[in-house]
Amino acid sequence: MATKAKPTIKKVAAKSKTATKQKASAKPAAKKSAQGNGTRENPWKLKTPSGSSEYTMYRDDTLNPPALVCQVGSTKLMYDARAIDDLRAMLQAHGDWMPLGAADEQKPAAEGTVEAWGRSSSNPLGGWYGLRKGFRGRFGMYMPPLLEALGLAEVEHNAKNNRMRAK
Repeated sequence: MATKAKPTIKKVAAKSKTATKQKASAKPAAKKSAQGNGTRENPWKLKTPSGSSEYTMYRDDTLNPPALVCQVGSTKLMYDARAIDDLRAMLQAHGDWMPLGAADEQKPAAEGTVEAWGRSSSNPLGGWYGLRKGFRGRFGMYMPPLLEALGLAEVEHNAKNNRMRAK
């Protein structure tokens, strides 16, 4: 009488390794909303796409042009407030995932990234959304989590090479 062979420990271990790899490669759940309401007194509390740093952001309509003020530690960056609507519109027209490509102002931005678009002469502003000379970069790092928190976009949360798309 032939007996059915039981799976060996090696086969079971191989199956569980595969399941572990699949879970590890899955994207963490997107943050549904930010803490805060976006005012100077109660700014949005956000995290970079990789989750490695926290920062705050608020809208200041008293500035000309109205600005999004981003506080990262002791560094203050400012972006034109139109960036929210303009970035969402661009992502909707793009229709697919777009790499973030964050870079400092002094470094070139990779083509086809959110960062490159945020400085391009072909965007609706005709150039930089960043308002403080010397601190105009990192658009692709700090704006995507805000759009995600506002429910306007999806953002990947990997250690590197994150992307975003419109909702």
